[in-house]
Amino acid sequence: MLVIGISGTELSAQERQWLQHDAVAGVILFTRNFASRAQVVELCAAIREAAPRPQLICVDQEGGRVQRFREGYSALPPLEGYGALYSQDPGAALALAEEHAWLMASEVRASGVDLSFAPVVDLARGNRAIGDRAFSADPQVVAEFTRAYVRGMHAVGMAATLKHFPGHGTVLEDTHFDDAVDPRPLEVLRKEDLVPFAAGIEAGADAVMLAHVTYPAVAPEAAGYSPFWINQILREEMGFRGVVFSDDIGMAAAYSAGGVKARIDDHLDAGCDVVLVCAPKLVEESLRAMEGRKSNTAALLGLIGRGGLGWDGLLAEARYGEAQMRLPRADGGLA
Repeated sequence: MLVIGISGTELSAQERQWLQHDAVAGVILFTRNFASRAQVVELCAAIREAAPRPQLICVDQEGGRVQRFREGYSALPPLEGYGALYSQDPGAALALAEEHAWLMASEVRASGVDLSFAPVVDLARGNRAIGDRAFSADPQVVAEFTRAYVRGMHAVGMAATLKHFPGHGTVLEDTHFDDAVDPRPLEVLRKEDLVPFAAGIEAGADAVMLAHVTYPAVAPEAAGYSPFWINQILREEMGFRGVVFSDDIGMAAAYSAGGVKARIDDHLDAGCDVVLVCAPKLVEESLRAMEGRKSNTAALLGLIGRGGLGWDGLLAEARYGEAQMRLPRADGGLA
């Protein structure tokens, strides 16, 4: 199955055709698709109307520098501020992180979007792409935050997606632009990077997004299309039964699999349920690559948002204003 990107704030005729394809299970939105709250609501309705089957509409609304919807939405702080607060008051930090999750998910659901790909559970150990998106460098601390964040998302009826499995935080390279290789053995990864993922799975996380990182001491191919990582470690050893997403196959580190068809084939054959094709320029070729493959789009039905107040209901809810007022406490840390 594919989750695809679209070009603008309205659906084009070509994009409406894409949504007819059996392999298309959803759409991921970016800043290029955002003009206002009302426009996002209309775009989501148009996507659902254009498709012959239910669509999973997604976004990356983490907070900090990765927040696609801004005007009219809460200015969500990056997660590292909660990690800084944790050293002073663990209970308060975890409660605020859970509220961050609730607020983020509430606004996304009010907009008609099903899923924000969150939380980031990578370790804060210097990766250029992760940076302040991570809670902490300490695996046990990140594990606690992971549980809290999953609770907050689930309270709104939004599925939680742990990313980027098996851990993107320790390598320096940004996989949007470069290949990334992590030389550590599996024994070390089990004690460090995998700890928050295990906590999230135990907490009931619904999905996992894979990293375009290669761990040559564990498997020869990048984790995103590694049968060993997906089947033996994530599925069998860790007992994960939810949906497995690739990261965007348009990222530079995904090129190691070859052309677009090879990337899609390798990810799906390795055990990914869904391949992200975020760049509209790659969608046509991706659809051709899916010809002859069977797609079980029903597998994503469990990730489609449950409930949601709409904006009028959310703005009228007392907890919404209270949550917004508490956000700055974790922005930049407290002395």
